[in-house]
Amino acid sequence: MLSKGQTEARKLRSRLSHPIIDADGHWAEFAPHMREEFRRIGGDAAVEALAMASARIPNSLSMSVAERRRRRIGQEAFWFLPTRNTLDRATAMMPRLLYERLDDLGLDFCVVYPTAGLGYYRLPQERLRRALCRAYNVFTAEQFRPFNDRIIPAAIIPMYSPEEAIEELEFASKQLGYRVVMMGGLIRRPIPALAEEHPEASKFVEWYDVIGIDSEHDYDPVWEKCRELRIAPSFHNGARSILLRNSPSNFCYNHIGHFASAGEAMAKALFFGGVTRRFPELNFAFLEGGVGWACSLYADLVGHWEKRNSQALENTNPARLDQAGILALVEKYGKPAVVEAVRRGEGLDDNGNGTGGVEDLDDYARCRITRKDDIRELFVPRFYFGCEADDPINAWAFNRKANPMNARLNALFSSDIGHMDVPDMTRVLPEAYELVEHELLTDGDFRDFMFTNAVRFWGEVNPDFFKGTVVEKQAAEVLARPR
Repeated sequence: MLSKGQTEARKLRSRLSHPIIDADGHWAEFAPHMREEFRRIGGDAAVEALAMASARIPNSLSMSVAERRRRRIGQEAFWFLPTRNTLDRATAMMPRLLYERLDDLGLDFCVVYPTAGLGYYRLPQERLRRALCRAYNVFTAEQFRPFNDRIIPAAIIPMYSPEEAIEELEFASKQLGYRVVMMGGLIRRPIPALAEEHPEASKFVEWYDVIGIDSEHDYDPVWEKCRELRIAPSFHNGARSILLRNSPSNFCYNHIGHFASAGEAMAKALFFGGVTRRFPELNFAFLEGGVGWACSLYADLVGHWEKRNSQALENTNPARLDQAGILALVEKYGKPAVVEAVRRGEGLDDNGNGTGGVEDLDDYARCRITRKDDIRELFVPRFYFGCEADDPINAWAFNRKANPMNARLNALFSSDIGHMDVPDMTRVLPEAYELVEHELLTDGDFRDFMFTNAVRFWGEVNPDFFKGTVVEKQAAEVLARPR
């Protein structure tokens, strides 16, 4: 081992009665090695795709603030990898070094997501996008295969169409042996009216397809394929430098809350689209956004249903207004001008009398909600939320008193090692444990956060997920117990 003596993380892990699973670490792909391997794996198309993907962000960083302001381009990430901590930088680059350091980090098992590859599924040109994702998945599987008893990587699944998603799911699972996938979301698409009426401008204005609802594609075959392959979908989408996070000069302004915003959009779409109703065997994870947004969303789903379910809508149905009764009250209490307007039938049609042509006025119809408990059953067990170690809001997920219907949401320990917000990898476990020291989490809550929830997220969908890993026995014990 590289460490001189016991790290605080190692000592803390030795006192715990359960393993630690990191549900979302990152590795920093070494570009020269990746280029060389991409050429071997996918030829010129893969190298061309890699060069195009790599050029997208640096182009904005090469602009001045004034030029980004003129073009309304957001300040992008810079200095996002560790440098002062040389050992951590090297650890993020080389899987074997991460494997050797896991005990010093207090981690038993780690799922690793991309860094450069986080945006590869967004490359617009289909030929290059698919070549890029395929080459990346082959490359990454090869890099981590010797270490799969303690580290496994995530495959990139492009989602511009169900067909490409299914093809890559099949290949990644059956040919490469992937058990974890990172699925594309917030797919940028052209606006049809602009493409028809102003084709020259349409490439500059796009809408974001959130897959689960109002998509131009039916993604049920993708969820069916996930069910068949026993894969729990995870999303690592961001919403940085778009819409209300588009400062040309301030990266933190763009960065704060962007993972949460993207996660909320995807979770709402899957829920309102009825995906969790139609595919109750699947679990879905939304990474790196914390759980505060999820607690708020869960409460909002309940609150909105109470006010906007099909029966409650009758409270605002314009047909329910007693015209004679309101006229009598206006005549008694209103000013003459108001009385005259009401007598003419004016002023009482400002309640959004039109319904926009929707066939079913119940926004919860696709998920067939008939009682509040239905929301809890379709949201709480199916959704999981990646939470970093230093986020005090993690405790909210476990606070039954704060969440409707005494729910505990599924917070996943997601270290984010390898990125800027982890200056010392050996600190993530002690930082997470501070919630226990501050009496915000119980020991049982901590076990669920750091171990049990991860086991259930992947293991409920694929009971063999942890076979052959160092946590196989403990994971099997969790899965043998009812929730």
